[in-house]
Amino acid sequence: MNVNYNQVRVYRPFIGPFDPCPPMMYRSYVVPPNQYITFQPMNWPQFSLQEALTRGTLWPHLFSPYNPNRSEQEGGA
Repeated sequence: MNVNYNQVRVYRPFIGPFDPCPPMMYRSYVVPPNQYITFQPMNWPQFSLQEALTRGTLWPHLFSPYNPNRSEQEGGA
């Protein structure tokens, strides 16, 4: 099974003429990998135990990295 897709979706929100907030040109969201997989095939490759505990899943196809895109000014770490 070749799971080769982009998990990040980008869209351009509607900006009304009387919108009081400064416009954000593009917004993005992440679609979790389990939305693409309808069933779990047999004999899927697995991470080692230590790597599975680090990544939060046993199967590489269900791994979704978390990359916060907030700056320190916005309250991110």
